[in-house]
This record gives sequence, structure tokens and C-alpha cells, in this order.
Amino acid sequence: MTRFFAVTLLLGILLAGACAVNPVSGDRNFVLISEDQEIEIGRTNHPQIIKQFGRYDNEELQRYVQDIGARLAAKSHRPELIYRFTVLDSTLVNAFAMPGGYIYITRGLLAYLNSEAELAAVLGHEIGHVTARHSVRQATAARAAQFGYVLGSFFIPELNTEISQNLFNVIGSALINGYGREQELEADRLGSEYLARSGYDPHAMIRVIGVLKDQEGFERQVAKEENREPHVYHGIFATHPDNDRRLQEVVASAAEFATADDVITRRMAFLRHTDGLVYGDSERSGIRRGNRYYHAGLGIGLVFPQGWVLENLSDRVLARTKESKAAIQLTVEDLNRRISPAEFLKTRLHVRELVQAQAVQIHGLRGAVALADVKTSFGKRTARVAAVFYRNRAFVFVGASKNDIQPPPFDDEFLETVKSLHPLAEKERRLAQPLRLHLLQVTPGMTFAKLAQQSPIANHPESQLRLLNHLYPKGAPQPGQWIKVVE
Repeated sequence: MTRFFAVTLLLGILLAGACAVNPVSGDRNFVLISEDQEIEIGRTNHPQIIKQFGRYDNEELQRYVQDIGARLAAKSHRPELIYRFTVLDSTLVNAFAMPGGYIYITRGLLAYLNSEAELAAVLGHEIGHVTARHSVRQATAARAAQFGYVLGSFFIPELNTEISQNLFNVIGSALINGYGREQELEADRLGSEYLARSGYDPHAMIRVIGVLKDQEGFERQVAKEENREPHVYHGIFATHPDNDRRLQEVVASAAEFATADDVITRRMAFLRHTDGLVYGDSERSGIRRGNRYYHAGLGIGLVFPQGWVLENLSDRVLARTKESKAAIQLTVEDLNRRISPAEFLKTRLHVRELVQAQAVQIHGLRGAVALADVKTSFGKRTARVAAVFYRNRAFVFVGASKNDIQPPPFDDEFLETVKSLHPLAEKERRLAQPLRLHLLQVTPGMTFAKLAQQSPIANHPESQLRLLNHLYPKGAPQPGQWIKVVE
């Protein structure tokens, strides 16, 4: 038996044994993951997703989203699954589905929707990914590409070369990513069908895509101004514009599944459920107010350099110059040993030596500042490092510059930031509370320009208000209309 024939025979046996009926098309697909395994993947990863993003603390809103999602899922191609819909406490504008019926939408995305039908469109799209088993098919493609290389190299030693491995990587990548647009379009089609079967207007899918395209364009503009990567939504509009011909066709085709002449929109019902929704930073992650940062849970406040870009990330706070010439990073760790701040720095940063180390008292808190050679986003640098103890936590600062010279550029700004850390004063506690969406009925003469002048939104408030209300870039609110504002 030749090696080629052996490979072909073994692959044929595997392919024949790993075919399953696609719940949507009825065709047999090559998959290496059973439905039980699919559900287990979702069940296992769900706690990790909640840990990373946080579950939004509003049970009424959670039930509302779950009820709408369940209504759509009951009309799907896999109604036997138990679907779980969760609102995540994240500013990211995103929604995604895990295998087995675990579906997530962020409060950041909810803020830009304006009706129950639009919320249903997002959930329907993600249900479509689950019913068509897109993640399972992607995982199978990845496994198959990897297995094909390992199997081939076992039977054909000539494949054990760097060139051949790179070739298989390219093939595997094309197999996994090449049909991404088709899968998104299929999810749009399925989501539109589930909307129509549930009584919603399937054209809500196109409205959502248009709104989020506007949000994506604005986000890219701001990211360019701040010299950072944009945070854009991965799925429902990432692969096609709202005027895409194929998208228009698949949404129009969903009309045949409509169950009534009057379609459901429920704008006010949705707005009432999102009245009070946290906008921007949450209390859990800490609140940015210009160049100041407040965290009620940690009980601290501090001031970053004026004019620097401040990012509130899931595991740290990062401030940097707009030109990215320098950056300061703040992380927080629990204290478990009674050691000095200097010793904590050496342990935390994995350095043998601290240069110019000094014990300091900062607003009555014990701390240490020093210079140390550490890895940073600029590469290995001699950076300004500091640790300040408060309660049972260590607040760790690392300040580094693009130019690795001595003394470190921007060192004065680094030190001033460290020295600004202080226990939260009582009068500052209201500043540690998040901004929220609220409903406002438009009166004659009210404009977004006037509302922006009074808005606490720090960055492009007029554009943000327009985006929140589907009136970007130049729409105007009409007297009597209910709109969302931020307070």
C-alpha cells in the first residue's frame, strides 16, 4: 500500500465517520464535534466570559433580553436547545455566540439600539450562528487543517520542512477564514427569518447594520485622533454595508415567513428598559473624568497628565501621550505578604535590582518609587516604577518612554501621577458613579448642539448624542420625540 493511498484511505474513513446533518440546510457537513461536545464548550467557557466581562447588574433588563431571545430561538432551526442570553457589563459595541446556545450582547451595543426589533435583529443574527453551527464548522476546519498536516508528515516525511508547514498554515487559514463573509450573510438570512417568524420586521436587520456602520465610522475617527486601534463590532455589519445587494435580497426573502401584517417594533418599550443604562465606564471598572480617575470599590482617586489619552482596560488603566511617546500603566494586585513596597516591586516586576529606590509616604499611604529595567510596550526600558499600598492592595505603576535615555523622558509626569494617588474623599464619591442613559422628550428649539453644551460626555458629545439616537451625522430631534441623553 502506498503512503498516498494510506493517507487517502484513512482520511476517507474519518470523513465518512464525522459527517452530521446541518440543522439549517439538511445537508451533511464534515464536523469533528458532536452536539454534546458543542454544548459542553459553551457551558465550560460561559463562566470565563462572565469573569472577563462581568454580567450587567440589572435583572429586569437581563430578563427582558432573555425573553426576546427565547422567543426568537423557539422559531429557529434548533428549538430543542436551551438558549441563554446574557447582557455583559462592557463598553465594547459587540455581540457574539458561543457553541451550544450561549449568546452575549454588551451594554455598549444596547446603548446604540433604539427599538425592540433592533435588539431582536442582533439576537437573531447570533442565533443564526448557533443554528448553522458556524463555530463548530470553524473549529472542525482548524482541526482538520492541523490534523492533515500531522497525518501527512507522519506518512510523508518530506512534509517535515518549514516550507511545507508554512504551506499547510496558509491552507488552514484560508479554510478557516475564507468563508467568513458567507457565514455572516447566512446568519443575517437566518436572523431575518427568525424575526419574521416571531412577528418582528426583518428590515430591522438592515437598520441595525446602518446604525452600527455609523458607530464604526465614528469610532475609527476617534481612534485615529487618539492614535490607537479602533474597537469595532465583529459580526453583523463587519463584512458588508447596509446597501449590499445580497443583504437586501436575503432580508427581503424573509417576508414570506411573516405571521402578521403588522410587524413589531416596540421602540418605547425598549427605551424604557434601557432608561438608566450605564454609559461608558462602570463603577466596577472605575470612572474616567477627563484626566482624572475614580474607583469607588477600591476607594481611590488619581490624576493623570493633562492632555494624555486615558484608556480603561479590563485589567489595567493606561495613559499615554497622543503621539505615543510615553505611557503610564496602573495595575492593582492583592497583598498577601507583609513585605515592603520595594520588595513587592522586585517580586511583582521580576527584577533583581531597583535603582534609586526610595520609600515614600503619599497622602498617608506607604509606597516606594524606583527605576528598573523592565519589559514595556516600547520594548525593554529603564522605566519609572512605583508601588503604593492601600488597604490590602498594591497599586503598581510603570512609566516608560519610547526613547530609552537617562533620565527617562516624562519622568516628572510619571512621578506626579504616582504622587496624586489618594484615598477617595467623600465629596469625590459622586464622581466615582457612572454616567447613565436617560429619556428626554424634545421641546421646540431643542437641538443636539445645545444638549451637547450641557452633556457630561467628554469626547465629541454632539456626535455621540446623534449616534445614540439614530440621527448621525446631521439629523435633528423633533418636538415631542423621546430621545436618549446622558446624565
